[in-house]
Amino acid sequence: MNALVYDDFDAPLTLRTVSRPTPTPRGVVLEVLACGVCRSDWHGWKGHDPMITPPNVPGHEVVGIVTAVGDRVEEWSEGERVTVPFVGGCGTCAQCRAGQHQVCPHQFQPGFSAPGAFAEYVGIDYADENLVRLPGSIDAVTGASLGCRFATAFRAVVDQGAVRSGEWVAVHGCGGVGLSAVMIARAAGARVVAVDIADPALALADEVGASRTINADDTEDVAAAVREATRGGAHLSLDALGSPDTCRNSVANLRTHGRHVQVGLLVGEHARTAIPFDRVVADELEVRGAHGLQAHRYPALFNMIETGRLHPRQLVRQTISLPEAADRLQQMGDFAGTGIAVIDDFGGGRTQAEV
Repeated sequence: MNALVYDDFDAPLTLRTVSRPTPTPRGVVLEVLACGVCRSDWHGWKGHDPMITPPNVPGHEVVGIVTAVGDRVEEWSEGERVTVPFVGGCGTCAQCRAGQHQVCPHQFQPGFSAPGAFAEYVGIDYADENLVRLPGSIDAVTGASLGCRFATAFRAVVDQGAVRSGEWVAVHGCGGVGLSAVMIARAAGARVVAVDIADPALALADEVGASRTINADDTEDVAAAVREATRGGAHLSLDALGSPDTCRNSVANLRTHGRHVQVGLLVGEHARTAIPFDRVVADELEVRGAHGLQAHRYPALFNMIETGRLHPRQLVRQTISLPEAADRLQQMGDFAGTGIAVIDDFGGGRTQAEV
């Protein structure tokens, strides 16, 4: 089968022929219909994730058709069209038994703990616990856009952030996950201030529902600007990028009893980023993290789409072929382009209509 492979961190991605995967006893193999190109894949390629041992195939935002089933799988059959959370829980540990599969210590992640979906076929372990049937009303490209960015944003805004209608939400960083958060917060009835350094990203944030936008490069004090725009500070704020500046601003722009959710990855020298804990104590702020979405929470996300409150396809700005994904992934470090790119051509002769 065709796959994009890198042999070392930060090394070129090359299209090559590799062996098709076989299912683990608790897993399945999917024929890949669509796969998003995500900044988390870029982090993995750069060597920021200890799960990865090159050579590796990236890709975790996947929609596919089940083509092979392990002998211990009970819930799934060949021919079903599915998606999958980018964090797959084992189903048996204490966290999974509590419904918190997204923090499973034995988690399976395509593209990280095993070869991913920048390929014609991908193996998915823990299938009974993690596969999600994709409703017929949601096409494969839209489904792939949900896999990490919308799913993570949903957990950050709705589950961890506990957003309420009428609140002000600040989103720092308008890449894929930040724009997803803008849309989800708006769909929940909140008002959104979007912050970024790129005018095209801010224009897209405005297009998908932001009430205010702030260019951080043109603003001396971002936190003060957010507090002014929201008449006292955001009720909920997200760092959707993952940098010392966006993390600090996200906490500092909160009003009393506000909630900060860290979504963007803080890696390398920034992994121990300082935040203004004087504000956390004085104003009784909440600080939380968000790491993926459990399979059992997908119906709530699907409901937003099927009832017309959320339109994730608005963020899909480019569909590309598997070879084109190599350049797209490598360019993510430059924050080039806006919105989401999805691979929908794997060299197998499928047409867009079939996807």
